[in-house]
Amino acid sequence: MLYYFFQYLDKAFDFPGAGVFQYISFRAALALITSLIISLIFGKRIINYIRKKQIGETIRELGLEGQTQKTGTPTMGGLIIIAAIIIPTLLFAKVLNVYIVLMLISTVWLGGIGFLDDYIKVFKKNKEGLKGKFKIVGQIGIGLIVGCVFYFHPDVVIKERVTSTSADIATISGNDDKKLSAPKYAETPIKTLKTTIPFFKNNELDYGSFISWLCTDCAKYGWIIFIPMVILVVTAVSNGANITDGIDGLAAGTSAIIGVVLGILAYVSGNTVFADYLNIMYIPNSGELVVFMAAFIGACVGFLWYNSYPAQVFMGDTGSLAIGGIIAVYAIAIRKELLIPILCGVFLVENISVILQVVYFKYQKKRKGLEFAQTHRLFKMAPLHHHYQKVGFHESKIVMRFFIIGIMLAVLTFVTLKLR
Repeated sequence: MLYYFFQYLDKAFDFPGAGVFQYISFRAALALITSLIISLIFGKRIINYIRKKQIGETIRELGLEGQTQKTGTPTMGGLIIIAAIIIPTLLFAKVLNVYIVLMLISTVWLGGIGFLDDYIKVFKKNKEGLKGKFKIVGQIGIGLIVGCVFYFHPDVVIKERVTSTSADIATISGNDDKKLSAPKYAETPIKTLKTTIPFFKNNELDYGSFISWLCTDCAKYGWIIFIPMVILVVTAVSNGANITDGIDGLAAGTSAIIGVVLGILAYVSGNTVFADYLNIMYIPNSGELVVFMAAFIGACVGFLWYNSYPAQVFMGDTGSLAIGGIIAVYAIAIRKELLIPILCGVFLVENISVILQVVYFKYQKKRKGLEFAQTHRLFKMAPLHHHYQKVGFHESKIVMRFFIIGIMLAVLTFVTLKLR
């Protein structure tokens, strides 16, 4: 909202300094700072209110060290994260931008599903919370909305790169021997289902190509592949974040690392010079997503102030489903969803560890009986971070090592843009 206000002041009154709000980097910095302030200052008040209302976590007995001490720790702290994302975004982003609108809807939608789950656990004293099938329906619902908007909305477009001619060659100042092709893109944006794929030189994949072989015009029905893909990504990543949120600070810190990478990718995808240099598609108006991601990073880092070991508050499903969904929708918006298995490798491994544990248990039960299956599990406990707790590692050490792995995966994600 402040963007439009200062834009009016700049145009109508030539107000000194108002023009600085045109710069995405400036507004992103303000969003980050505001998000941190909300998390740190108002977060404490929210925690005290939650504690006063006795909204505490009921911890299941899993035989983990230090587990019983966490009983009664305030939960639903995801409300802090959601507030610290939405308020700065509304203040500093172009709220009429289709990408920003969709990110806000996704945040509220998935945060609402998580809130309902936490509410049932805390107030209804039902440890199971919201039934899994209803969570899945909600995730499919937002995935369907996101997929349809990205496919049908006229503002969701890209500009294709035009091969430079000799007239477009620009000389770099100070080095006459070194030449650089000036970036050139088609003036008319196009609707397309192209996305970025890692490790390939011509690194664009059109979802329509999966069915183009069926008939001459079948490529235009690429949404048949694209929309289910969106639903799969949203569901998988939001559940991955939810599973990762099992020890103090792990989900919030890992998400902040992922957020930094996605924010940079959004910036370069919305800038013709950087998009040209990295040979990635130019997505008009996607740069505005940097403001949203700055707020997201600030919210996660600010929440870590209270969620790091020993946690003063848990984010609950209110926060974990929301941050997972945000990462998924954001990656799809900048057409980098196929980088998620690398970038969100921690979420992926946590998800896979649970799946493997269940599959292996059922296999052993069928093959050698229940007693054998219970004593010969693939992991001592799933998800993976609990396995390491059972082995004897302190949870703060597990978290820090997962952070290091997350940073390595973040660097690898950047490397894929040039390693083809």
